[in-house]
Amino acid sequence: MKKSKYQALPKGVSENRFDAAIQKFTAALGTDQVLTSAEHLAPYTKIMIAVETAQHTPSAVVMATSVEQVQAVVKICNEYRIPVWTISTGRNFGYGSAAPVERGQIVLDLKKMNKILHVDAELCTALVEPGVTYQMLYDYIEENKLPLMLSFSAPSAIAGPLGNTMDRGVGYTPYGEHFLMQCGMEIVMANGDVLRTGMGGVKGDKAWQVFKWGYGPTLDGMFTQSNYGICTKMGFWLMPKPPVFKPFEIKFENEADINDIVEMLRPLRIANIIPNAVVIAGTLWEASTCNTRRSDYLKEPGITPDSVIKQIQKDKDLGAWNVYAALYGSPEQVEVNWKIVTDTIKRAGKGRIVTQEEAGDRQPFKYRAQLMSGVPNLQEFGLYNWRGGGGSMWFAPVSQARGSECDKQVKLAKTILNKHGLDYVGEFIVGWRDMHHVIDVLYDRSSAEETKRANACFNELLDEFEKEGYAVYRVNTAFQERVANSYGPVKRSIEQKIKRALDPNGILAPGKSGIRN
Repeated sequence: MKKSKYQALPKGVSENRFDAAIQKFTAALGTDQVLTSAEHLAPYTKIMIAVETAQHTPSAVVMATSVEQVQAVVKICNEYRIPVWTISTGRNFGYGSAAPVERGQIVLDLKKMNKILHVDAELCTALVEPGVTYQMLYDYIEENKLPLMLSFSAPSAIAGPLGNTMDRGVGYTPYGEHFLMQCGMEIVMANGDVLRTGMGGVKGDKAWQVFKWGYGPTLDGMFTQSNYGICTKMGFWLMPKPPVFKPFEIKFENEADINDIVEMLRPLRIANIIPNAVVIAGTLWEASTCNTRRSDYLKEPGITPDSVIKQIQKDKDLGAWNVYAALYGSPEQVEVNWKIVTDTIKRAGKGRIVTQEEAGDRQPFKYRAQLMSGVPNLQEFGLYNWRGGGGSMWFAPVSQARGSECDKQVKLAKTILNKHGLDYVGEFIVGWRDMHHVIDVLYDRSSAEETKRANACFNELLDEFEKEGYAVYRVNTAFQERVANSYGPVKRSIEQKIKRALDPNGILAPGKSGIRN
């Protein structure tokens, strides 16, 4: 059988037919905007998930620089039945990176659509294109001396607000529920039509970035974590920079304290005394972000004994749980709320408070404070040094913010991870009433045997947590079909009907979030 000149071919598309499609893409976008060589596709095949790279190899990459070019791409995809996987900055580490959900899909890369279209310092709004990164927006705010604060996920500098929000990512400031702060999308539909949600369809209207709802059904949510359209512009709200920002840490010495921590802090979150998400990070999470390697303590493979974790805790001056939060507002507001927080901790009789004045530039306090104050950094990539080998998959079940959930989840997660020879590296993030248990399944991807174990581990985590009534809110591309099943057949059926109506040829990212025709 003759070997194809392409790294992969779209499902059901012959090489001759794909040749014709590539010619049309080239005519519409330009020669340098259509990539098919192994060298050019390499950045789009680097995955961290525990499956073979070949399962997520694209057939080509096309780059658009305008809405009109995106429309041209979907027109060609419809004509030739070419499935297209759209990315913005393509930095979705631990969730699939830039690679498509299925082998042979072309990647539509929008990173060159990187204009900051508008920032309103009085109304605290922004409108951006997909390729705008948090670092670009932060630099714009700083250069123009705007009194605004960003919110972003942890590896922030190279990620972007549009892509993170479309996948319903979260951040660490009072504006950390990113989809909640989104206001107005521009969407290229599968047939090439351009939809503006909310007030965006009203000619001459100026309220697109300030009033989310518009008239009739509110459609924005259906485009997040879906494959119903391609987002080419997004508006969102920015937080005004407060006069006082007071980050703090509370260190707890014993792992058994986790239940009491959540019970102590949840009322302060619900009452908005603490206005941002509270992070409760375990020892190995915090140690690895400070570039601690497992090999610094152990040469033999396998799980890290509790005695070694205790030694790391002592050496790095960490708690078994390390709690991070902040206060924002006027001096008077912060003073009152700080007294409420410190009195609550004193009454609990456990936990050692560390302020910014005490911590100085010490890590990991410094990068946590930066996250909570809207300063981008890449410190959390230190997680990948813990084990080495480039393997990472995020497992993030959601539950009620109750202390009783924590011990149960930690024990279950540790049992499964240790069974497969992997360490528990996790943190809890307490929202207003919900709690995300974020676990980084770290493994050595250069080892085929360890990769196989990691894959089995992730499957077992999904299965066993689901038996206890927990499901994840995001997942990497290798497990999206599996997670879609967790949410039941009715939801899947409705999603499929919407997909068929909006994208009858099934060209937009078939398989994303388990949705296909």
